[in-house]
Amino acid sequence: MPKQAATPTRRKPGAARESTRGAGVSLAEKFRRLGLVDPQDLVMHLPLRYEDETRVQPIASLRPGLPGQVEGEVLRSDVSYRPRRQLVATLRDDTGELSLRWLTFYPSQLQQMQAGRRWRVRGEVRGGYFGLEMIHPRITVADAPLPVSLTPIYPTTEGLAQVSLRRAIAGALMQCPLDDTLPATLVDRLSLMPFAQAIKILHSPSPADDADSLMEHTHPAWLRVKFDELLAQQLSLAAAREARRAKKAPILAVRPGKASLCARLVKVLGFDLTEAQQRVISEISADLALSYPMHRLLQGDVGSGKTVVAAMAAMQAIDAGMQVAVMAPTEILAEQHYQKMRVWCEALGIEVRWLTGSMPARARRGAVEAIASGQARLVIGTQALIQDSVRFCNLGLVVVDEQHRFGVAQRLDLTRKGEADAGGAGDPELVPHQLTMSATPIPRTLAMTFFADLEVSSIDGMPPGRKPVTTKLVSSERRAEIIAHVMRAAAAGTQTYWVCPLIEESEALDLQTAVDTHAALALAMPGLAVGLVHGRMPTAEKAGVMRAFRNGEISVLVATTVIEVGVDVPNAALMVVEHAERFGLAQLHQLRGRVGRGQAQSVCVLMFQAPLSMLARERLRAMYETQDGFEIAQRDLDLRGPGELLGSRQSGMALLKFADLAQDGALVRAAREAAIELRRDEPAIVIRHLARWMRGREDFLRS
Repeated sequence: MPKQAATPTRRKPGAARESTRGAGVSLAEKFRRLGLVDPQDLVMHLPLRYEDETRVQPIASLRPGLPGQVEGEVLRSDVSYRPRRQLVATLRDDTGELSLRWLTFYPSQLQQMQAGRRWRVRGEVRGGYFGLEMIHPRITVADAPLPVSLTPIYPTTEGLAQVSLRRAIAGALMQCPLDDTLPATLVDRLSLMPFAQAIKILHSPSPADDADSLMEHTHPAWLRVKFDELLAQQLSLAAAREARRAKKAPILAVRPGKASLCARLVKVLGFDLTEAQQRVISEISADLALSYPMHRLLQGDVGSGKTVVAAMAAMQAIDAGMQVAVMAPTEILAEQHYQKMRVWCEALGIEVRWLTGSMPARARRGAVEAIASGQARLVIGTQALIQDSVRFCNLGLVVVDEQHRFGVAQRLDLTRKGEADAGGAGDPELVPHQLTMSATPIPRTLAMTFFADLEVSSIDGMPPGRKPVTTKLVSSERRAEIIAHVMRAAAAGTQTYWVCPLIEESEALDLQTAVDTHAALALAMPGLAVGLVHGRMPTAEKAGVMRAFRNGEISVLVATTVIEVGVDVPNAALMVVEHAERFGLAQLHQLRGRVGRGQAQSVCVLMFQAPLSMLARERLRAMYETQDGFEIAQRDLDLRGPGELLGSRQSGMALLKFADLAQDGALVRAAREAAIELRRDEPAIVIRHLARWMRGREDFLRS
């Protein structure tokens, strides 16, 4: 939520409280929960939606699922006790009757609903047992003057009424200057509505304003606000890139010749790098040789070979005398990286340590000491790496895998390990280089907005020999056929993942759980070893099950999404996803990527339970139609927005409040071009615009 006024003169933080003086401290606290500290915050607190209270409808015109507003006479009312105590009334006009129902009510409401009284009621219409009804409708006096414009509905918090918000915002609009932060030439060139006019329309539309475009956020007033928000983001990201380039980083130039660790690692691998891998390795290598910190995103589809690229970057840093930290979101993924990289590094004489929260105290002490002394050149672990007790000697490169699974603070904390290690042998003013990896490719529109301050490398090819995974959509009614197929696959020596969305029985969702599924499959498949792994198991037990599966001792592994990333078992060629309609598109793509890593033709069975929602249908169709991770990511963005790809949940902060990346691609491009122009020609305007839009969010965008 932006919190800074648009002009250098900023009102004191208590100003919002003054606009609600008399309402008491508790009301002011509710405003603070929404980030509404001063009048400028209130001005930028724009409606979520609008309600059309400008007309009264005939009862006969009401439709289930839509809001309605009618006037009529109370025909009858009664307190019913079946199935629970509730107030039920019937309202009648010349065209029909409507049931009104209150599940909780006060004596005053019972008095209101006396037969013969006339009221105007508004609410969402539902189809009930005895016709149309409204639950807890809003009641006003019949024949009162109707509003002449749409009624704004604002984001709120518990106990804060819309009328209080509207009153406070109206006061703030009278106090706050709404001067335009953009030059008139830019506003005219892009045919943008003036800022003050846009804000006033959004808070208080006139009868002449198009209701549909306001509701759909396509009105020129919404376009102006969206453009300003996107421009502020582009300016902030450009400033973050510039600030990063002003910092110092260790120069990690690649050592020429066959004796370099990079050259020796290529020989140790035992396979040829793809052209795509070689290209991104060169891009990263060039960044590491610069005097300012690299901030590069390495994206590539599941199984495209990102780990090898990260290992090559690590070798370049280690060759230059620096330490490397690799942080993964789960212990399973961290161990996967550790097992792979340890084999390569031991062949090169490099000490590798790993560090997780579940390690025995003695092993942990040894790892922490080896890291602090610099003896451990490569350190792999979970977020245990960012604990205060962990000190690096000379951290030169940070690799964050599946970066969207970490919160912003966690990613920043690991980078700052290198900045803060004044006690180590390295220069305390040097900032480590940072490489983030994601198996969820970033759509172009998203890259232009939230990753505009990053360099992006894409592995757009797959290792030779990788066969496309066959995807099948199967109803859960054919469960017995799937079990029979799994048994035939096991008899042929093929292992199977069987993924479930929940761990324990849930009353809210009638889903097959991992625990129950494991028991059922063990009974249905006598003679087969059926394992179980989920996030609530003790770490040692979980690791033991995964090891047994990798070693071929378990034929069928029942699991939750703990195996979504990082697990690499070439002999597992069959993936069954239970209740696939409950998974996100990116999750399904990641799960499918767990198979197809060996020579056998792999199959992913997405088992769904009918009926399917429209969203679930679109997700499953996308999985069936394409295996291209970039296409999957674009469809995911179109269906759900950018939150999951960016890890915004962990940040606790909204990324874009008004712009919609699925619809506003043209505005993104215009804002990007305008940001370049303003930074070059109008630095004072840049400062004013960021003051209005971005205070307190820059650190998040730089992460």
